[in-house]
This record gives sequence, C-alpha cells and structure tokens, in this order.
Amino acid sequence: MYLATTGRRDAPPAPSGVRRRVPGTVLALGAVSLVTDVSSEMVTAVLPLYLVLGLGLSPLQFGLLDGLSTGATALVRLLGGAAADRGGRHKQVGGLGYALSACSRLGLLLAGGATGWIATALAADRLGKGVRTAPRDALITLHTPSEDLGRAFGTHRAMDTTGALLGPLAAFALLWATADAYDAVFAVSFCVGAFGVLLWLLLVPGRRDTDANANAARPTGPAAPRARGSLFAGLRSPAYRRIVLCAALLGAATVGDAFLYLLLQRRLAFDATWFPFLPLGAAGVYLLLAVPAGRLADRIGRRGPLLYGHGALLLAYGLLLTPLPDTAVLLGVLALLGIFYAATDGVLMALTGPFLAEGRQAGGLALVQTAQALARLAAAVGFGAVWTASGPETALVTALLALTAALCCAARLLPATPTDQGATTRGQGATPTPTEPAERTD
Repeated sequence: MYLATTGRRDAPPAPSGVRRRVPGTVLALGAVSLVTDVSSEMVTAVLPLYLVLGLGLSPLQFGLLDGLSTGATALVRLLGGAAADRGGRHKQVGGLGYALSACSRLGLLLAGGATGWIATALAADRLGKGVRTAPRDALITLHTPSEDLGRAFGTHRAMDTTGALLGPLAAFALLWATADAYDAVFAVSFCVGAFGVLLWLLLVPGRRDTDANANAARPTGPAAPRARGSLFAGLRSPAYRRIVLCAALLGAATVGDAFLYLLLQRRLAFDATWFPFLPLGAAGVYLLLAVPAGRLADRIGRRGPLLYGHGALLLAYGLLLTPLPDTAVLLGVLALLGIFYAATDGVLMALTGPFLAEGRQAGGLALVQTAQALARLAAAVGFGAVWTASGPETALVTALLALTAALCCAARLLPATPTDQGATTRGQGATPTPTEPAERTD
C-alpha cells in the first residue's frame, strides 16, 4: 500500500467556489441514497408490525429473520467491494445492489403470508445493501480531495438520513390512509426504489468519468500505484490494519439502537404505538450535525471526532443509568445517539480513505465496514444474553465498561491521517509531514 502525502499544504487556500464545493457526483450519490432510503425505511418501519401483529410471527421468528438479514449485509460487503475494484466497476456493482433492494420490495408484495418468501425478500434487500455500500463510498472517495472527505461524507450522510426520516412518515401516512393496507406500503416502496435505480443510472458517472473526475479532484503529488494481491493485502499496512482493528473494537462495544430504544420504553413506560417514532429523534439530530461534523473533521483531524462521537454514546449509556427525570433522559439519549452517528459514520470512511491504494478503495472500505458490522452483531448477541441472564442494568453497565476500554485502546491505536497532522502543524507554523513513512504493498 502506498500512502501519498495528501495533507493540506502551506499554500493559500483555494477560493471557496473551487475547492470547497461538494463534488457533483457526491450530490448525485446523495440524491440516490435519499430516494432509496425513503423506500427502504418505509418497509423497515412497518415490518415488525406486519410480521408480528399482521402475520402472527413469534418474536423468536422475527429475530431469526432480522438476524439473517443483518448477517447477509455484513458478509456480502467484501464481495461487493472486491467486485467493484476489479476493473473499476463501481457503477455497475453499486447499481446491481440498488436494483436488488428495489426488487425485494416487489418480493414482499408477492410473498403474501409465506414466511419463506418473506425471508428471501428480506435477504435480497440486505444483500443489495451490502453490495452497494462499498462501491458507493468508494465513488465518494474517488471524486473528492482527501482534505475534503469529511465534508463529502457528511453531506452524503445528511441526504441519506433525510430519506430515513421521510420513509417512516410516508409509511405510517399510507397505513392511515389505506386502513392498514401493508400491500400499499410495499407497492409504493417498490416504485420509489425503482426511481432510485433510475437516478443511479442517469446521474452517477461511469468508469471513464470516474477516472477523469478523480484525477481532477485529487491534490497534486505522487500518484499511488494500483494495488495488487488479494482483498486482504491492504492489511500489510500497519496504519490501515489499526483502523480495521479499532473499527472492530469499537463495534464490539456498541449496543444496537433497538436495545437503547427498548431501554427507553421500559424506563418511560410509554405506549408501544410511539415506539417506531423514537429513531426519528436520533435521525433528526444526525441530519442536523452530519455536515458540520464532517467539516470539523476536515479542519481539526478525523481521529478526534471519531473518538468524541463514541464518547457521546458512552454518555448515552450512562444517562440511562442515572436518576434524572424521564424527559431529560429521553431527549438526552436521542440527542447523544444522533451526535454519535454524525461524528462517526462518515468520519470513519473519511479517516480510512487516505490509507487506501488506488484500485482498492471499495475493498478497503468494505473490510472496515464488515469488521465493524460483525462486531456490532456480536455485541448485540452478547448484550441480549447478559440482559436475559442478569437484567438490563447489568447489561448496560457491562456495555459501558466495554466501550470505555475500547475507547482507550482506539485512542492509542488509531493512526493520524495527513489531515490530522496538518491540523496540528498549521497551528505551529510548521510544514505538515506524513504521519508514517510511505508504504508499498504488492
């Protein structure tokens, strides 16, 4: 792997209309994600009600279906990343993922009450998400200068979260207007998803445009050679290897959102009909802070926001254990959860990007995402087991201690990108230098 010296230079900053503008491809990818998330969140919001209340599935059956879809997403990301890197087919592989997810809505519509077909449709949706995530994030990396990756990922995540907010609202409005006709939700979701695929085909550039735009967007400096070897060849780089390890460590101490919402519902004892609206509070905070968090990460370095974001999650755990008024706990946990996602989701990808060799962007990002996703899946299983055995308070204390330990390890292990180094040295009037010597991986 080769790490180019792509930090900020001592030259005067470029005019705001030249360098600081979010690339058009990033906005196109954000528009596709917005539309697709409206489609997917329409289904996600009503699926528990449809399966448990409508079809009479037991919580165990629903848990098995949900676990199947989550596991499929995590494992297929590596395949999607490797396929996209082979020949630079980011648009083709990403488009396949979006199309697969859109068709899964049609599968739900045609499945009726057959559990097997429902499981197949859910698996197809998650497979599509897994296939498209790494190529999409790689396109953001390819079309954005390294020093602006935080802003680019923040903009994309803000547009993506807008869709996540609109989807549940659209779904419940449809259920209200059609007297709980779930088929209407699935049909509209399919149409919206198909529109997202059309936007991908029309707005996202292909390989030729990608290469041209990437060369124009990247700062001048030594060109990184195209990587050779297996998907895991990048792990020979100590810096990249530490990022993967930290993503897994922090993921293993991250309690799933559903558990936090269940803890809130248990403490506040509000009516279950309000439960689906809890994610909207966290998503609203995420939407407001995603772009500012990305800009801050570009300015001061990406290690800090990533660690502080997990610190916000740590405070959310602690808040659930305090005797504060219920309203304060509710608002505080939702706000801290939104801060956590705003400061970590896109920032982790922006932190990873500069350490990836040319031709390995999608695979490199996919490996980080897979390590994090599998670790979070293990964390959810562990948290649920401790909750069942010893109660929710014991499980929460265990998660708090685990996240504290993971944060301490990550603070020592996470490498500083050229952006981080530049943020430190600019204040001292020194010329930025790479954090680590350039490395080559064959």
